[in-house]
Amino acid sequence: MHDIQTRIADLRRPPLLVQAACFGLGAYDRERHLPRLLAGPMAPALAAPRLLEEEAEAERMRRAGSQAYSLRQHVALLTALLGEAREIRERNAGEAADIAAE
Repeated sequence: MHDIQTRIADLRRPPLLVQAACFGLGAYDRERHLPRLLAGPMAPALAAPRLLEEEAEAERMRRAGSQAYSLRQHVALLTALLGEAREIRERNAGEAADIAAE
């Protein structure tokens, strides 16, 4: 099984969709946004796989041309996914620095 960072890096989405998610990343606040997307707060390592599942479903709906597809929701999911990936990277870097300092 690939780690979460690899799975996120392997996503292939339309450039405009990714640009919109990246644009929203600066305003991403996990305490405010994550509970709306996943029904409650959780650690980044737990949130990211759930966000991947939700985003994959949004992508399936987009590709199928579903009437239930929401571009706004899809961008929000991608933004949160990128934000959680960033949080995981920062925590891992902090842990590595702590280990190196010992």
